Amino acid sequence: MIVHRLTVDGKDYFLPDPVDDLRSKILEAVRAGGGYVTIPPLRGGPGVDVLFSPGMPVTWAQIEVDPPAPRQEEPRVDIDSFDAL
Repeated sequence: MIVHRLTVDGKDYFLPDPVDDLRSKILEAVRAGGGYVTIPPLRGGPGVDVLFSPGMPVTWAQIEVDPPAPRQEEPRVDIDSFDAL
């Protein structure tokens, strides 16, 4: 799974793929002299409105996240048996 990290003025936002439309909106806001852009949430919810302006430090990073490994069941110990001691 690919996750994108957007860092705006030192604050990190983690975004699902794709981000092309969001990049365009941010660039448009900066070119217009500033404006609010809604940053979508990674999992759900309304997102966050961030004010972008010229000169504001913004960086993008792409992170590949492996799915969690399946849990292995631990061997069961019968605590009612003295053999387990």
